[in-house]
Amino acid sequence: MEAGQLALLKAVLEQRLADLARHDGAEVAPGPRDLAVQEVETSPADKATVRLLNDLALEAAGHHVAQLRTLRQALARIDEGSYGECEECGNPIGFSRLQARPEARLCIACQTRAEKR
Repeated sequence: MEAGQLALLKAVLEQRLADLARHDGAEVAPGPRDLAVQEVETSPADKATVRLLNDLALEAAGHHVAQLRTLRQALARIDEGSYGECEECGNPIGFSRLQARPEARLCIACQTRAEKR
């Protein structure tokens, strides 16, 4: 991969990381005291709705943390010099794939096999 291409992808990763870090998500998923909606004594249907809303909020927070981790790992691979290499087969990951998904760890062939499993 050319230096200019690598610099472009690094800038994209850093921008995505900054955008996520600025977002209202915390690094740690909220605990029971940080629930999006507090349960109060109500009907069973209302309690189910409250639980669903809280589960969705916890899932979103977990997804946010996972995205932050993935972007940081990609930036670490750039620093190590292993960015753009498939973690499974060692072949180069195509630039067009990295443009679409700069955090990609697998080449198209290995990603396809992984998704079929």
